[in-house]
Amino acid sequence: MAWKGKKYKERREMLPAKGMYAPEEVFETLKTVCEKVPMKFDEMVEASVRLGIDPKKAEQQVRGTFVLPHGTGKTPRVLVFALGEKVKEAEEAGADYVGGEELAEKIQGGWMDFDVAIATKDTMGFVGKLGKVLGPRGLMPNPKSGTVTFHVGETVKEFKAGKVEYRNDSYGIVHVPIGKVSFEAEKLMDNLMALYQTLIRAKPASSRGQYIRGISVSSTMGPGLKVQVGALTK
Repeated sequence: MAWKGKKYKERREMLPAKGMYAPEEVFETLKTVCEKVPMKFDEMVEASVRLGIDPKKAEQQVRGTFVLPHGTGKTPRVLVFALGEKVKEAEEAGADYVGGEELAEKIQGGWMDFDVAIATKDTMGFVGKLGKVLGPRGLMPNPKSGTVTFHVGETVKEFKAGKVEYRNDSYGIVHVPIGKVSFEAEKLMDNLMALYQTLIRAKPASSRGQYIRGISVSSTMGPGLKVQVGALTK
């Protein structure tokens, strides 16, 4: 069992003995617990959604991007692999790092100081070799997530404005940051609904049975609170 800190245990003990929370109360509860047992930083709030898919089947992989209405509260560091005129386009859009093979070599050497990687199609010859390095970290550019594109300027601006990537893990669970503890509960709810609706639209055709099997939200250093999934459809 993973070790849990003192403050985590205090927060866990504060929660009422109930299995599920209505959508309108889950974030108020989360914020109250975090305020009573505070940390020294503004914690991220993450949503974890358990899907009714077989993660071992390629056709049931759930992956893509969407825009959080209120962003995550954190401005991502965006890296762009580009050549020629696309270098200037990425720089003018606000990319933090722009380059070609020299950036790929830097990453091969262990440098990973970025949150999002975007690549133009003509760089995939050398970017493709980074799969074993970027793939496990969820940073590999991919056409399905819109991070392999010639529209680099537009894509950089979208990620800076609150666009996030989602993908299921090996257990069929999608983990997405949806804001900070300092966000108003209504804004966290808006962001959760945006994720929920996005995943509904992304349901694989071959998925059978109940698709959204469970949703929980948690702060960086806090326990998970289970959300009443059925209430979200209303």
